[in-house]
Amino acid sequence: MLENNPRIADEAEIVDEAIMSRRSVRAFLPDMVDDDTIRAILAVAARAPSGTNMQPWRVYVTKGAVKQRITDAILNSGIRAEKVEWDEYQYYPTQFFEPYLTRRRANGFGLYGALGIGRREVDKMRAQHDRNFVFFDAPVGMIFTIDRRLNQGSWIDYGMFLQNIMVAARARGLHTCPQAAFAPYHRQIRPVLNIPDEEIVVCGMALGHEDTSKPENDFRTDRVPLEEWVTFSE
Repeated sequence: MLENNPRIADEAEIVDEAIMSRRSVRAFLPDMVDDDTIRAILAVAARAPSGTNMQPWRVYVTKGAVKQRITDAILNSGIRAEKVEWDEYQYYPTQFFEPYLTRRRANGFGLYGALGIGRREVDKMRAQHDRNFVFFDAPVGMIFTIDRRLNQGSWIDYGMFLQNIMVAARARGLHTCPQAAFAPYHRQIRPVLNIPDEEIVVCGMALGHEDTSKPENDFRTDRVPLEEWVTFSE
């Protein structure tokens, strides 16, 4: 079909490039992103599908002093990431199993390897993980919440909304990093943003311009071949 319709082929290339170039950037430049651009990204992302058009997302966009207050509240809490309690929802399984354990380890070893951090350098690993809470120095930090009365279907819808944000950002030459690491620190985040108790903190997201000089941004994850996870039936 594409070879017979150049316009569709061109549009597919643009969309594919936005999707394929999306990745979790972990070092940003201080260059600010203007509010009009952020609004445009969120507005187009809100075209994500949701069951009966419920649109379950709520977004808190932070910059400057407010973003710094989130950072300070978490890093000064004294609660280490390995000890924090995931009491609102569980992102990961209680016990990892294959093939997910191998994939998880490859991701961690690859990132730390790009940073020159050895497997036993725990303090350096912790310091790198804590960079989540400065939004990897991005000028914009977003916190996403969902009404706790909603069910799993709305969380599926939420994932499509988050993906739309990341792809729309790439279309504008920006990068992102989705960050579940914020979720268990909801007690520290709530008073800063006046998040009501009926909302669950889903995740955070850094938004800005990639710092291409940083080695962590050279790291690329791989993907399992289609043959391992796709079944065609007629």
